[in-house]
Amino acid sequence: MIAFVNHWELLVILAVVLLLFGHRLPGMARSLGSGITEFKRGLREGADKPRDDKPGAELESKPGGQGDRDDSSDGSAR
Repeated sequence: MIAFVNHWELLVILAVVLLLFGHRLPGMARSLGSGITEFKRGLREGADKPRDDKPGAELESKPGGQGDRDDSSDGSAR
């Protein structure tokens, strides 16, 4: 269906969208730009940190395969 839209119809649709949402576009663009800037800053800070440990080291479980589960909360001791 979208393939049958000619350039004049597309121009009219764009004009209507600009009339309806034109006042919101600068704020959305500013928000998008600051989000991209924050993302790039996070990537740079992450790349600057040395990686001494292997990935996922904090996810390793305790011996016995129980992980961080507390055995006293299973309801068996009444």
